[in-house]
Amino acid sequence: MPAGEPHSMTNWTTGPTLPRGQAKTRAAAGKHEIEIPRRVGTKDLCRIVRQLSALLRAGMPLVHALSALAEQLHATSSSQHRLLGNHAQQLAHIIQRVRDDVNEGSSLAKAMERYPGFSSPLFVGMVSAGESSGTLEEVLSRLADILEKRAQLQAKVKSALAYPAMMTVVAAGVVLFLLSFVVPSITQLFIEMQRELPWPTKVLIAVSGFTQANIVLLLALLFVAVAGLYVLSQTREGKSWTDRIKLRLPLFGSLLFRLEVARLTRTLAVLLKSGIPVIAALEITQRVVQNHMVAAALETVRDLVRKGETIANAVKSTNMFPPVVFHLIATGQMTGNVEQGLTDIAEMYDAEVETTLKSLMSLLEPMILLLMGAVVGFIVLAILLPIFEINQAL
Repeated sequence: MPAGEPHSMTNWTTGPTLPRGQAKTRAAAGKHEIEIPRRVGTKDLCRIVRQLSALLRAGMPLVHALSALAEQLHATSSSQHRLLGNHAQQLAHIIQRVRDDVNEGSSLAKAMERYPGFSSPLFVGMVSAGESSGTLEEVLSRLADILEKRAQLQAKVKSALAYPAMMTVVAAGVVLFLLSFVVPSITQLFIEMQRELPWPTKVLIAVSGFTQANIVLLLALLFVAVAGLYVLSQTREGKSWTDRIKLRLPLFGSLLFRLEVARLTRTLAVLLKSGIPVIAALEITQRVVQNHMVAAALETVRDLVRKGETIANAVKSTNMFPPVVFHLIATGQMTGNVEQGLTDIAEMYDAEVETTLKSLMSLLEPMILLLMGAVVGFIVLAILLPIFEINQAL
């Protein structure tokens, strides 16, 4: 781009195109060379969007920016670990296919939409709005911000829950091992003595005998229960039921609800800032929300807004969201900056999620330790009581 030339839409659209025969050959080759992943992780997508935004902001035409991005991913695939490199190579082939589609006249949004594992309603909607308004690089930067924030929040939740989950699994495994293999060999000595045993020992012998005799059945029932819940959660009715249960869980229900509210308000704010109409923004946000109950409430909001109701009043009428959400949105509407009100809600709930996570971890870890200590203590007590009685008798 010559110096002094004004920045315009032509800087990031197609620019100089690649030969069509070359594009088709590369697309066909890519189709047979490597398998396209069904889903791209949030971190990978955020990195790709951020780099593409930087290239477009520098004034590079879209086709050349996509080529540079694919080249970068290929370089990553050759320099990293084999497994990670193969993943980067898959992403590079997707970018190449998107570039070829754009080179042949397709919009970036339409090209991305052909790869469901790579794009999403949020991605396609924002890119389409950016292309229409001529601010694609700015919209991509906003999209990268929201993806980055989502990835950070998910990472915090996973890392906070990983330790308690690991402790629970280890504790259950230890108790199951004791009841199935250690306790039976010890309690068998007490049974052979034909003495009256204390009630804790009787309970332990009964539980241990039942566990040892039915360990395969118990593990099979556990597997069937987990598999059944998974299959149930894949159906519309089952997902509605499981999502309703999630929001009612003690301790975790409020945390999951805050996560959903933060996700939907931040997504809606970014969509509105990108110039997407309110109804379309609500429809995209509804598909981004993961909880079926919250999505149903958002659908009600969309229908009411379509009938002429304000967003604040529509949100209030669902009885799903706290009063502070309604008031912040209403204040934003009165000041003509509803996007800022939605962003404030997201930031508020992000802070509450972090606080709730810290409180949960400080509560769960000692609870798990106490429970594990109580179970192991009961087993030890049930074994030692008969030994004490035998020593006293001798």
